[in-house]
Amino acid sequence: MILRKYVLVSLGLAGLSLPLKAQVNPKEKLWQTLKAIQGNYVDSLSDETLVNAAIAGMMRQLDPHSRYFSGEEAAQMQEAMKGNFAGIGIQYMMQNDTLYITQIVPGGPAEKAGLQAGDRITAINKVPVKGETNFAIMKKIRGEKGTSVSLEIHRKSGGEQFTRDIVRGTVPDRSVRSAYMVNDQTGYISLRIFNETTRNEMDQALVALKAQGMKNLILDLQGNGGGYVQAAIGVADEFLPKDKLVFYSVGKDKGKDYYYTGGFGTFMEGKLLVLIDQYTASAAEILTGALQDWDRAVIIGRRSFGKGLMQRPVPVFDGSVLELTGARYYTPSGRSIQKPYHGDTYNDNAQTRLASGELLHADVVHFPDSLKYSTLIKKRTVFGGGGIMPDKFIPLDTVEHNGWLQNVAAHDLTGRATFDYLDSNRASLLASYNDFKTFNRQYTVPDYLVQQVVGAAEKEGMPLYPGSRDRIISLLSLELKGRLASQLFAGNDYYLQVINTDNASLQEALRVLEKPAAYDDLLNGAAKQPAEKKKTGKSH
Repeated sequence: MILRKYVLVSLGLAGLSLPLKAQVNPKEKLWQTLKAIQGNYVDSLSDETLVNAAIAGMMRQLDPHSRYFSGEEAAQMQEAMKGNFAGIGIQYMMQNDTLYITQIVPGGPAEKAGLQAGDRITAINKVPVKGETNFAIMKKIRGEKGTSVSLEIHRKSGGEQFTRDIVRGTVPDRSVRSAYMVNDQTGYISLRIFNETTRNEMDQALVALKAQGMKNLILDLQGNGGGYVQAAIGVADEFLPKDKLVFYSVGKDKGKDYYYTGGFGTFMEGKLLVLIDQYTASAAEILTGALQDWDRAVIIGRRSFGKGLMQRPVPVFDGSVLELTGARYYTPSGRSIQKPYHGDTYNDNAQTRLASGELLHADVVHFPDSLKYSTLIKKRTVFGGGGIMPDKFIPLDTVEHNGWLQNVAAHDLTGRATFDYLDSNRASLLASYNDFKTFNRQYTVPDYLVQQVVGAAEKEGMPLYPGSRDRIISLLSLELKGRLASQLFAGNDYYLQVINTDNASLQEALRVLEKPAAYDDLLNGAAKQPAEKKKTGKSH
């Protein structure tokens, strides 16, 4: 009996009377558990900590996209989707304990105050900048519109040291990352997110490109993870006639809500090609699916992510937000593009698809007959059940996504090399290349700068081995040139213009446009479709 009592005490069961199982109110059970932990657990935990943990546990029982945001996180998320913020209009990086301005936003408060790319910020509000994280710096520089921030500046050219009190203003956080003419007739727009300003930005970009002679458009949604559904409808409206269904949603009550175009677009005619990849998701897939179903665009790239769930924010009284999946959405032809849930591997999209071979070969993807649909005009075969399959498949460049290049990026070795190089050569580069077009056409990255990055990688324990070395060096040189361009010239995202010269999907889009029959063949379903399985089941 003594041994039995010891065992019960060690298990925390001594003196415990176990009642017969009875009906328990789940809410009461949750409350009792909270009080039991507070009264008996060895460490002290606040109510807020325990409640947040309970909420997190409940959210894990839902789908992968339902999330809980604290009040601060919810406010940050809301600000990020507005398309602007209150700040001074600079891009910066921390290098060797020095805060270095890499780019000035045209027309922003910093430009009006006379700041320049290459300036060093040595103190913010008289507090020296040293060892700060990027997030901490951002919180100090951003603030309420109309308030001021004091910056102490060191300018290397001339050895100037001065202070500027800058009044914070509205700074655009653009969803259109880049918009330019690729050639005399073809425009290019890269859309990185769908937020509150996306439609207006698209309007402006399309008008500007049409004024330059645009007849065809390449819309780049590679890496676009989505955003506001209303913004996706707005972009679809740019390309589709009035009263065309963009998508419909089905909620808990099985009722359907339909979303249509308004007919106010600026690019209803002209050839349209959309670039997607394995990171294209959510609202970006809504847009892609609508354009494909209405046979309005040729889709080029790799199968998109496969997120067909709509989240709705549910505010909590303390300012926190539950973002809950409230409906599933379907493309105009009736396709659900939500892929099956795979637990912890659900978001491990690129790696699992690369391991399966899907990112290298289109015929690895198999769809059952039950997931076959037809486009609405030309009756092409398309598939649901997990992302949007492109009309023209482009395999992943495994060298471009090589582990060495990924590690170099993760350690920001190209950023460091660019910083040091520009610190010594900015004035001479601007004297030799007074605009981006001249720079892009004439400038070649010096070999020693490329080798500087290779040497820095070796010191970090990342030697570059002979396999694919020439191709890797070429991509590294292109990366350096793109970073230099983005920091030398204000305005458009010149980095992307440089990098796009080696973008396989974009180059394929241009080849398709060179031959009118190739574009028409793809719109008529002449491209090879993924293999079909003659049985029901899930997509792989």
